[in-house]
Amino acid sequence: MKGILGRKVEMTQVFTQEGLLVPVTVIAVEKNTVLQVKTVEKDGYAALKIGTFAKRENLVNKPDMGNFKKAKSEPKRFVKEIRDMDGYEIGAEFTAADVFTAGELIDVTGISKGKGFAGSIKRHHYSRGPMGHGSGYHRGIGSMGAIINRIFKSKKMPGHMGHEQVTIQNLEIISIDNERNLVLVKGSIPGPRKGHVVLKQNVKGLKARDAKNLLNRSKKAAAPATETVAETPAE
Repeated sequence: MKGILGRKVEMTQVFTQEGLLVPVTVIAVEKNTVLQVKTVEKDGYAALKIGTFAKRENLVNKPDMGNFKKAKSEPKRFVKEIRDMDGYEIGAEFTAADVFTAGELIDVTGISKGKGFAGSIKRHHYSRGPMGHGSGYHRGIGSMGAIINRIFKSKKMPGHMGHEQVTIQNLEIISIDNERNLVLVKGSIPGPRKGHVVLKQNVKGLKARDAKNLLNRSKKAAAPATETVAETPAE
């Protein structure tokens, strides 16, 4: 497993070398610092605790400041653990180009936008009732506890919507700008602008390959198979 921490900047669109217009999300990925190396023998699992984006010392409590001093690092604003990641020692720094390459598929995890209190139609995509002909039911939740006169747990009801951890899988890295510390990922990712995100190696689904090879492979699969008939020599 490999990964890195970043911050969502904005969405835009770029042209590929083949002339295709691709929507991308710009992610700022500054140098990540290894703050702690966790091992199976000591902690029960293997992981790297990494951090990025500087933070003022007066905003850090004493326990966290002690962890930063052990790694000989300045305080970091965004700190996360990535399981089963190795190859770095405490205090080491790495960039996106050290971890990923263009054309690779990754999983992006972030906190989605908060929508506040929302009804059942917006939150769970329920169908509304008829809007005319004297109907008294429009956007209500409908029957919730018929016959048994109670509501089961996990019933989909109105409530707080958004602001939860969301992971989008198998997003392609279009390009990596190591000079400006930017990573361009195809498509959209969860979270608002300036929201912190985790970029990790894809864990299931498509393997790392570029879109051109994938397109050529699908064309070959769609083409009908032609059978070759051996010609018999004329007598």
